[in-house]
Amino acid sequence: MAGALEGDPWSLETASTVPLWIDRLEPPVAPRPAVEGDLDVDVAIVGGGFSGLWTAYYLRQLEPSLRVAVLERHYCGFGASGRNGGWAVGELAGSFEDYARRASPTESLRLVRAVFDAVDEIGRVTHAEGIDCDYAKGGTIRVARTAPQAERQAAEIAEARQIGLTEDELRMLDADEAKKQLNATEVRSGLLLGPSAVVDPAKLVTGLACAVEAAGAEIYEQTRAVAIEGGAVQVTGAAGAEVRAPVIVRATEAYTRDLRGLRRDILPVYSRMIATEPLAPEMFDDIGLVNRPSFADDRRMVTYGQRTVDNRIAFGATGVPYSFGSRIAPSAEVHLGMHRRIWRVLADMLPQVADARITHRWGGVLGIPRNWLPGVRFDPRTGEGVLGGYVGEGVAASNLAGRTMADLVCERATERTSLPWAGVRARRWEPEPLRWLGVRAGRALLGMADHREMRTGRRERMASGVAKLLRGGH
Repeated sequence: MAGALEGDPWSLETASTVPLWIDRLEPPVAPRPAVEGDLDVDVAIVGGGFSGLWTAYYLRQLEPSLRVAVLERHYCGFGASGRNGGWAVGELAGSFEDYARRASPTESLRLVRAVFDAVDEIGRVTHAEGIDCDYAKGGTIRVARTAPQAERQAAEIAEARQIGLTEDELRMLDADEAKKQLNATEVRSGLLLGPSAVVDPAKLVTGLACAVEAAGAEIYEQTRAVAIEGGAVQVTGAAGAEVRAPVIVRATEAYTRDLRGLRRDILPVYSRMIATEPLAPEMFDDIGLVNRPSFADDRRMVTYGQRTVDNRIAFGATGVPYSFGSRIAPSAEVHLGMHRRIWRVLADMLPQVADARITHRWGGVLGIPRNWLPGVRFDPRTGEGVLGGYVGEGVAASNLAGRTMADLVCERATERTSLPWAGVRARRWEPEPLRWLGVRAGRALLGMADHREMRTGRRERMASGVAKLLRGGH
């Protein structure tokens, strides 16, 4: 195993802190007008990211007569939807067993394959709507770079066969096969997930917003929602303004903490990314990534990367993940020390890019519910809908969630509305300082476990218990 690299490229300090995807949008972001005065609609959707926009898109497809309004604090895609790693991956953060306990193994497998289908649905809609978001369905390659990682991969593939996943869906690769996909250091084995694509997330979210408007929904940006009460969304802007609707859908993910009374509902956790300059195409003869699969190694502290359409490596990882009091601050998104750590992880994994200039470094927050189970729920009595809690795996899952929410609002019983993530609820996170101490301590222990496994080649069994505790005992 290559040791931790010393130093970092000079370009980290001079790199743009605007997310790569947003920085190269053409035309640049130009926020839409805010709500002015009170507004009455049939469905109000709070949040202009993937979840809110997909819900609006499918609502207008199902019921073109509905007046649908999307309310966004900044601009569509300002949050995780425009900053993420661009993985439209056919996975949910919640485990197969968690959803099977809610229903059955058969129903849990049906949910797994519904998320697989969402990857293709994104491709279908982007083609139909003319959204050029650099969509490429090349799968996801995860490489094992230590003996414990390889053991976990072997156990995962055995479980996949037991629950009914096919070779086309999830396949084990030996070291040589894995290195053809991703020529990382110290590769021992790999897993190739077929139902997975990469996208430019900002192109996708801004294109989707345009498609939502073309379908007849209204989008109001620069409109901050401060509370959802009594069938109305209270917004800032015009004094005392309200957006009233019999149906209100909350699609706020990590930013749920800004709504009155909901600070402990979703935990906002930071993830950060870097992007290299465009690399010479011949470099990929060595690196791999020929079909633009997304890629990661199988440490517990998550990594994620992709080869962009212009031959950059965009790569991210979690660092110190949580700020006291669920605080969200722009300064934390661009923490130079955290970006140095991410560069070292990338350069250790792919030394071929160690000398490449880093042009962009950025960060953002994702949302974690206390049970770590993404879900969709709608109460027809109150008209309240909630979706999200994707734990960083929301690009494809949000499409399925939005389609499902549209079915529920329109009172349509479909194969989606009975999936075992429908109706999921989580208890609230612990009050401070308990949640800060718990999250920080748990993440530190997992990080140390990764380090020890890489250094010694021996499995750290304690880490499995820590991960279980962080997931609320599931």
